[in-house]
Amino acid sequence: MKKNRILITCAKGIAPYLKEELLQLGFPVLSENVAGVATEGTLEDTLRLNLFLRTGHRVLFLLREFIAEDAESLYEELSWIAWEEYIAEDGYICVTSSVENPNIRDSRYANVRCKDAIVDRIREKCRQRPDSGPQQDRAVVSLYWKEEHCSVYFDTSGEPLSRRGYRKIPMSAPMQETLAAAVIMAAGWSGTGHFINPMCGSGTLAIESALTALNRASGMVRNNFGFMHLKGFDKSKWSDMRAQAKRDAKSRLDCRIIATDISKQAVEAARKNAATAGVEHLIEFNICDYSEIDVPSGTGIVVMNPEYGERMGKIKELESVYRGIGDFFKQKCRGYSGYLFTGNLDLAKKVGLKAKRRIPFFNGPIECRLFEFELYEGSRKDKRRPENG
Repeated sequence: MKKNRILITCAKGIAPYLKEELLQLGFPVLSENVAGVATEGTLEDTLRLNLFLRTGHRVLFLLREFIAEDAESLYEELSWIAWEEYIAEDGYICVTSSVENPNIRDSRYANVRCKDAIVDRIREKCRQRPDSGPQQDRAVVSLYWKEEHCSVYFDTSGEPLSRRGYRKIPMSAPMQETLAAAVIMAAGWSGTGHFINPMCGSGTLAIESALTALNRASGMVRNNFGFMHLKGFDKSKWSDMRAQAKRDAKSRLDCRIIATDISKQAVEAARKNAATAGVEHLIEFNICDYSEIDVPSGTGIVVMNPEYGERMGKIKELESVYRGIGDFFKQKCRGYSGYLFTGNLDLAKKVGLKAKRRIPFFNGPIECRLFEFELYEGSRKDKRRPENG
């Protein structure tokens, strides 16, 4: 099977963690930019990438690159691709695009000409044409057109990989699954030491931590991907891949995962989401204020994702929350590493602790930081004092 370039897109700030995942899966890294990493492989390799990648957004398999100055030359070049080998004549196709071409004022026109080239070619070869529309739950073609340079891909993910399939009850302003996975990677946590997640909201961080610690494939809950709607999709190979992934995953943890929230509704939602993900039995859910958590002895990490505050009155209200987080870290989390994820750098200063690291991320359009605090057992001075012989 022919190898080609595969572009995996991601949210800004996540590319270093996506690159690390690709290398761990045995894929080469051809290039990296702020919103994606390029590798290479066959169309069949995209099945593995969709099943296992935690931080990637979409897995795009390159079909062809060419030069097109306007919509008509785009149509002509696209007509050379043997679409009938990939898309069933009685199937369905969705076209998405990113266009920066001076001759195209509306990217929707580029979508239409791309779609026309595909269905016209299939009708010519098969005497029937597939349906088309905006739904991305079946075969998806992605067009990238900058100046006169065009790249055409199959989006083998269809819906973005952040939609794992377990978050049935999202609550307000939830952290995206792929971002949560990247935060866990940035913290260097993989199941050694406890994972404490106060202010858990809909439970995304706790659930992703359980999946990570179990080495469970992130795409296991999901039952629909773009590649499933392409000709030649081998169901038995996909079933074997899933079965092997299930065998390779652990069944139990050597640590405790604790998720709490002051909101009963949030904890109930988190518990249901965890049940859908198959990890409810591995997470200890509690309804309480973060300051009341009984942090287990030992080591591990505490990850908090408080509100950022968008209104001035709300920011004033949150100052005491952030101060309280600092007190909680100092008083109850000694021996752990504390992590604060926030999009408000001024509020982060209210924590009153010196950060060891400030790791940049984006939550949608909001520039954020993951602050790491070392929470020493006793004072730093005591920690460094040599023992008396």
